[in-house]
Amino acid sequence: MRILEGKAADAYVANLETRGSRLDDVEPAVRRIVEDVRSCGNRALMKYAREFDGVEPTQDLRVSDSELKEAWKLAPAPLQTALRTATKNIRQFCEWQKPKEWTRSRDGISLGQLVRPLDSVGCYVPGGRFPLLSTLLMTVIPAQVAGVKDIRVVSPHPTSEVLAAAAMLGVHEFYRVGGAQAIAALAFGTETIPRVDKIVGPGNLYVTAAKKLVAFDCAIDMLAGPTEVVIVSSKGNPAFIAADLLAQAEHDPETLVVFITTSKKLAASVTNRLPQGGREPLRKNPIAEQSLATRGAILVASSREQAFDWANCIAPEHINIDKKDLPLVRNAGSVFIGDYSAQAAGDYASGPNHVLPTAGAARFRGGLSVMDFVKVISVQDLSSKGLDRIAPTIIRLAETEGLRAHADSIRVRCPDA
Repeated sequence: MRILEGKAADAYVANLETRGSRLDDVEPAVRRIVEDVRSCGNRALMKYAREFDGVEPTQDLRVSDSELKEAWKLAPAPLQTALRTATKNIRQFCEWQKPKEWTRSRDGISLGQLVRPLDSVGCYVPGGRFPLLSTLLMTVIPAQVAGVKDIRVVSPHPTSEVLAAAAMLGVHEFYRVGGAQAIAALAFGTETIPRVDKIVGPGNLYVTAAKKLVAFDCAIDMLAGPTEVVIVSSKGNPAFIAADLLAQAEHDPETLVVFITTSKKLAASVTNRLPQGGREPLRKNPIAEQSLATRGAILVASSREQAFDWANCIAPEHINIDKKDLPLVRNAGSVFIGDYSAQAAGDYASGPNHVLPTAGAARFRGGLSVMDFVKVISVQDLSSKGLDRIAPTIIRLAETEGLRAHADSIRVRCPDA
């Protein structure tokens, strides 16, 4: 990892403001797949499932309930225990998150909100280098807590571990298909996969580009790119910091890995514990090493304030900080405090969601949550007295805008206004 300070560090942070996935590179190919599935339905979906997902011509896209149950039955006991523990923690956090219905009344006007779940969602679980059963937990559980009736999971060549997790959660609609074709099927519907109201979950460039293309026809959670980590500390444990940087770096060669500190001594200590830094790393990991070499940096700040100016400008997916610095965090997908709040805890089992905004999107939204699966609907109940009280205000504003029928709809009810 490079060590940068002063103007070089400023330039590095400024350059990150334009980061993002290279969707333009794949969008033409993705558009053809999306339009093909939209126009031809199952015929196109099956063609791409065989071509890209390895689905056999005679194989059903939908995973049967018996196959799901068998995967759970054959799962090792330690894995079953781990899945149950993680599920309990994630579900509890989602229950705490869930917005509440309320009503307030004053002077003849009663106002409130309803909380209603979406009818259906599609959960995308990546099927790349690793079986991301944790992503299945993070997308399905908040939908269940929200009360979504129809939850459809799509994943290319799902492993037995992913199927076991789906069985444990009671998922009944699981389809062995991925990529742009799965996103299009969820957005528009086919004979095999019914359409959904919203699509959630991370994926590769093709998945992200497909979500972008269908976003006007089907709601999506966010356009997520390669994972990111920023650690800000001046007195942290260098072995812990190095381990966390390596942990996120192993996701993808494009992972953004940044350590910000005011201590040159700590910067050197962390460097020494990273690949090619002087000591043998915790474990040989080619993907992590590539990410650290090409996308990693250690930034030495002149002050605590400058450190967090940089961190908030980056608006990272994950940020590790010292507890006293929590008030300084404005932009982040998820915050981890102190030496023992490892990011891996949030990735799997502490409770908060690991589907998080990247590429600076943390400036305007947080991670996936129960709120992504509900609608908050406002309710208004006005009595005659309540409407009389605000009628002059409504009439004046409506007439100022030139909308006389709006004003008349009040006058017919309140002739003295």
